[in-house]
Amino acid sequence: MSTLHTVNKSPFSNGTLLSCLSHCKPGDAVLLFEDGVYGALAGSSVADAVTASLGEVTLYVLGGDVSARGIDAGKIVSEAKTVDYDGFVDLVTGHDRTQSWL
Repeated sequence: MSTLHTVNKSPFSNGTLLSCLSHCKPGDAVLLFEDGVYGALAGSSVADAVTASLGEVTLYVLGGDVSARGIDAGKIVSEAKTVDYDGFVDLVTGHDRTQSWL
């Protein structure tokens, strides 16, 4: 049974993303949206922790939120897959449960 974990808070304002990653199991996915997309910035203070935590967990970012924040897509860690709103729905329906990290 896989879980889609969603994170919408910046990792620079709280520890939600790192806590989420520590609870992920193989086959789970993490979707960063709203200010959570800052957690996928390459070269940031959390980038190494984020990429090291992935292993068998897939990382996604919501492309519209990356764009809305003026982040160049090339500055997102290479392990992250970009999805649109339809992709967000596909992730929700493709996992057994969804866990929102606040």
